[in-house]
Formats: sequence, C-alpha cells, structure tokens
Amino acid sequence: MLQIGSNEAWLWVAIEPIHKQILGVYISRHRNMIVAEAFLNSLVRIYGKHTVYSDGGSWYPEACVSLGLKHRLHSSYEKNIVERTMEYLKDRTEYFDDYFPCKRTGLCNLQHVYKWLILFVFMHNSVIKSNTKFTNLGRRKDSS
Repeated sequence: MLQIGSNEAWLWVAIEPIHKQILGVYISRHRNMIVAEAFLNSLVRIYGKHTVYSDGGSWYPEACVSLGLKHRLHSSYEKNIVERTMEYLKDRTEYFDDYFPCKRTGLCNLQHVYKWLILFVFMHNSVIKSNTKFTNLGRRKDSS
C-alpha cells in the first residue's frame, strides 16, 4: 500500500527476480481479483503466458485461473528480492508524491504517480542492464 496525499493506493509490480528487472507496474485504489486479473493480463499481452509467482495474496490464484496461468508461491529467496524491490519502489514513489503532490482537488486519479513510476521503472531497468552488461569490463586480459 502507498500513501498518495491523504489517500491510499495499491502498487502492483511484476519483478524478474534473477536479473531484478521490473516487468510492469500498476497502481489502483482497490486490491482484488479483478484488478489482479487486469494487471496480469497486461503482462501476458507483452510477455506471453508464464507461471506467476506471488506472495500468497488470495486474489492471485483466482486471477491466474481466469487467465489460464499457473500460479506458485515465492521461495524465501525470491520473496526477499521482491520485498526489497517493493520497499524501494514504495519509498521512492511516496517521496515523489511528497515533493510533487496531485494538483487536483478531491480524489487524485493517480496519473501523475503512474507516469512517474513508468519513468522510474525505465531508469531502474536501464541501470540494471548497464550494470549487468559491464560487470566484466574492469577485467583486463594479459597481453603476453
């Protein structure tokens, strides 16, 4: 859950745990099977059908059945990576909202936060890719 202004919102994130890439994000006012299905369906359209690993929320198995996806629970290793990434994203998003709050009166439609999240994910994935790409750069071959 995120605190956006005086309102609560749910952050949905798909993470590839080995390379720590963020595959997708979604922000909603509700946390239920309908929202989970919409989020997972958006990922299926981009990446195809894959097994979904989750933290055990009751809405994931129902959404997976509806979409014809296999569902499994995270291992403790994967759960640790996912939880750290989620906290990282939540902290950055709440800091963003503190400095750039919604200008709408009443209930915020969360668009300013969603747009920022998309940019943040792009930058995060770019840094992850460049760090992976350049891990062997510092090693030199002997020229003998």
